[in-house]
Amino acid sequence: MDSGGVEVAAPPPVSAPPMQMQYNSPSLSRNPLLPSVEQGNSGMIKANNPKSYLTPNFLTPLGSPIRRAIQLTRLDPQDAWLPITESRNGNAYYAAFHTLCSGIGIQALVLPVSFTILGWTWGIISLTIAFIWQLYTLWLLVNLHESTLTGMRYSRYLQLFNATFGEKMGKLLAIFPIMYLSGGTCVALIIIGGSSMKLFYEIVCGHECTTTPLTTVEWYLVFTSAAVVLSQLPNLNSIAGISLIGAVTAICYCTIMWLVAVTEGRLDGVSYDPVREATNTAMIFSVLNAFGIIAFAFRGHNLTLEIQATMPSSEKNPSRVPMWRGVKVAYLIVAMCIFPLAIVGYWAYGHKIPANGGMLTAIYQYHGRDTSKFVLALTSLFVIINAVSSFQIYGMPMFDDMESKYTKRMHRPLPWWLRSIFRAMFGYGCFFVAVAIPFLGSLAGLIGGIAIPVTFAYPCFLWLEIKKPKKYSTMWWLNWVLGVLGMILSVLLIAAGIYVVIDTGIQVSFFKP
Repeated sequence: MDSGGVEVAAPPPVSAPPMQMQYNSPSLSRNPLLPSVEQGNSGMIKANNPKSYLTPNFLTPLGSPIRRAIQLTRLDPQDAWLPITESRNGNAYYAAFHTLCSGIGIQALVLPVSFTILGWTWGIISLTIAFIWQLYTLWLLVNLHESTLTGMRYSRYLQLFNATFGEKMGKLLAIFPIMYLSGGTCVALIIIGGSSMKLFYEIVCGHECTTTPLTTVEWYLVFTSAAVVLSQLPNLNSIAGISLIGAVTAICYCTIMWLVAVTEGRLDGVSYDPVREATNTAMIFSVLNAFGIIAFAFRGHNLTLEIQATMPSSEKNPSRVPMWRGVKVAYLIVAMCIFPLAIVGYWAYGHKIPANGGMLTAIYQYHGRDTSKFVLALTSLFVIINAVSSFQIYGMPMFDDMESKYTKRMHRPLPWWLRSIFRAMFGYGCFFVAVAIPFLGSLAGLIGGIAIPVTFAYPCFLWLEIKKPKKYSTMWWLNWVLGVLGMILSVLLIAAGIYVVIDTGIQVSFFKP
């Protein structure tokens, strides 16, 4: 090879522009790592690669295995075509918005129900332990996003799991709970959002409306249509504003609910004695159900890597720094929402807290006449806005998965019109499931138990396999203990879910929500 350069065959053209390839690649560096190239008149590319007489090529940065791996990942334009990694200009604020929107949900409103079984002491202890536990596993995921050995960015939870334990284990243990936490949550949001729309209409309209009200199914359809329209935003960064609105409305309705409970005071005849079941077996499963309620209150770990993937990253400025900054702020606000909800809710209603709906049902059941219609309608409106906002971020991994199948097969980005069709199909598919299987909520404990390891166990095992901490060190013991306990909790919750299904039965009624 002379000093003028070596002629090599021109690579096939790709659809992604060069700048987009550089800034959206899965490599750790945003700096060009390949030799500079210039194209000659003959259509061939000349690589400027002057000889170095000081050091052999294998000792230079370009000759190292890490740099080779980074070069290889830079050349794959796949990430520039998918909604999660299409834009990498996120920041700590965006991370906080997304984390808040996905972390606070309607499931937190039933936390006081767990206290009726565990009591004050064990209820607060269990909630605190669960909060610290899930925050620790979130920290693990943030630090596992980038590999310093290979230069890869693992932009999806399933991608990290498959790279660590293999695709067989991923299909066996990870793909169902991860997809359930996305698709199943979207189905639940349609049910919650549609029901809240119906309630909002009844509060605002009252008995004065002469028009025929919509049915429950029709309200589901209205909510789904609104969610599908918003889902046309192209990528995860583009919905940062929607996540901010969703986060603000979640904070508002949580705050309104516990403030109403404090203002109205405790109900007459409230008891704080833990509920006791007739048999020991029933009592054990009742306690497990309480632990499950607390565990299910924390969600969003299946979106952590995806949120972090929207940030730029370099070797000097890794994405884990702004991501963790955003997460800390977000979970400080999460704690300020869920702890008052649980404590004030149990203080105000005690064992009278409705098991179905928790605080949301209690507000309308006990204070529907005393509280102004404006406050009740505003609470319902906030729940609706939060549900339609959360639908976007929880649907994004499903959009990404559908679009990746097209880009892998066709080797080009998805056309905008086909993207719209795919997302509409997903939205109305969730609507169909919500209408066709209205008793899906009865299986929530059973299916939720399968998804528990995504939050509490898998991050610990991923850390052990990837980071390989010193045997018998603090991190080694901590992750083994938490990982095993998370799997045991999952098994027990699945068993409790099966017991509840067998003991109480399920009212199977297809297409009758």
